Amino acid sequence: MDVSVDQGVSGESDERPEARLEKAVRVAEQALIEFEIAVETFRVEVENFSRLHHQRLGPMYARLDELDARIAEATAARTGDPEDLRRAQEARAAAAPLPGVEELLHDWIDSEGLSEEAAAMLTDRPVQPPKRVRPSDEIRKLYRDLVRQAHPDLARDETERRRREEFVTRVNAAYARGDENQLRALTEEWAAGPVPEMRLSESEELYARLEWLSERKEMLSRVARELEESGIGAMLRMAPDDPDRLLEEIAEQLRAQVTEREAELAGLVQ
Repeated sequence: MDVSVDQGVSGESDERPEARLEKAVRVAEQALIEFEIAVETFRVEVENFSRLHHQRLGPMYARLDELDARIAEATAARTGDPEDLRRAQEARAAAAPLPGVEELLHDWIDSEGLSEEAAAMLTDRPVQPPKRVRPSDEIRKLYRDLVRQAHPDLARDETERRRREEFVTRVNAAYARGDENQLRALTEEWAAGPVPEMRLSESEELYARLEWLSERKEMLSRVARELEESGIGAMLRMAPDDPDRLLEEIAEQLRAQVTEREAELAGLVQ
């Protein structure tokens, strides 16, 4: 009988509005952190895949633009039709390098044309293997663990929030570089740092925090949608486990298009 009464008292205590509200805030905080980790992970993967996409396939797209311009010019030279001349001018303008293109194309093109590595990408000759599209599993684990511990949403005052924001910025930068050693060093740094004093929140503060967490979730949802709806994001979601293979499949298609355009051009200039 006494045990039953004690449990009832304990249950009533656990049902206090403040206790329930605080529990809801803690659950919302952890859910938001996990969501933010997922969004940041996908953002890094999209950014790395975009860079690799341009590195691997940029020369092929440039070659196709050049062939299209030459085909249009050869066609216009044959027909003399004003419409064909207009198309040729537009194709040449599309193929013409823009100011600063050398920097943008990462040395694919120079004053002599395609670089040796870029030319190799247009053929079956081997080239230097691309960097990993995404960080390793170990790096991802280190990153997730660090963000869970140090996330600014866990701060209880503005000074602690600023400290956490600065630290997580460094964590994000190391993760984007795939720097495992730096992430391990940051893990040790966080473990050795000051432990913020935790205090119970007032009801008003908890309600305000739930509202802020909701607004933050909406913002992250918009970022996630933008990433998923981007061209690179859509491509990455097509082959999340083997993006390198997806790039190779696209490269094969582009090589076939280059071959077709070259044959078409050869027929026009004979």
